[in-house]
Amino acid sequence: MDTLRNAGTALVRRPGPHLTDGIVTHIPRRPVDAGLAARQHQAYVAALRSAGWRVREVPAARDDPYPDGVFVEDAVVVCDDVAVLARSGEARRRGETAGAERAVRDLGLRIERIKAPGTLDGGDVLRAGDTVYVGRGERTNEEGVCQLARLLGGRRVVPVGTSGCLHLKSAMTALPDGTLIGVPDHVDTSALPGLRVAPEPAGAHVVVLAPDHVLLSASAPRTARRLAADGLRVTSVDISEFEAREGCVTCLSVLVPPTTP
Repeated sequence: MDTLRNAGTALVRRPGPHLTDGIVTHIPRRPVDAGLAARQHQAYVAALRSAGWRVREVPAARDDPYPDGVFVEDAVVVCDDVAVLARSGEARRRGETAGAERAVRDLGLRIERIKAPGTLDGGDVLRAGDTVYVGRGERTNEEGVCQLARLLGGRRVVPVGTSGCLHLKSAMTALPDGTLIGVPDHVDTSALPGLRVAPEPAGAHVVVLAPDHVLLSASAPRTARRLAADGLRVTSVDISEFEAREGCVTCLSVLVPPTTP
């Protein structure tokens, strides 16, 4: 276990009662088993705790009217001591930031926000070392990228064009050493240094739990084997009911490292 070695905070939000009504854009819609989704989310949270992350729930309104609220990553971007509240290009999701704001304020983070006409989803923002890659696509526009770059002050921000996917992190993420891994068909690789091709689409979604420990979806077994062969400890979780709503392992949490106040 990585307990006590880490002690960062993981923000999560329970799946609400309307998950089955979530927005689907690039995949066929199928029914979602709410009971199974709840159990899968509990197992996901348990994996975070087992890796040493303190879990804090993002509060939701009564009867949680936001079907996609469980994908808490989209509501806020945390970088060092700054929390940037997103403004989704999908207007139906903008109300999700209220709960996220309360959670990051409780952590003592400085609050900033994306303002109109800018749009940005947290799922389009990927930190890899000192570089921040930001996807330009369906949910995040050029103005949103520019605002984020100003708010992150001094960080190297690299815009990346996306196509055929919901977010940048639907197509690529980063390994603990900063190496990018993903599906090159969905991103402008001219902006990316040496993108490592994932053996399967779900293998593009990696959550870094510790310098030697990553979290993957159970639907990416070949990627898991390859990363394990590289010497990484791999934890796999079944998130099939969230994948049915275009979610992935990165979408279900916001990790605030222990170095952040």
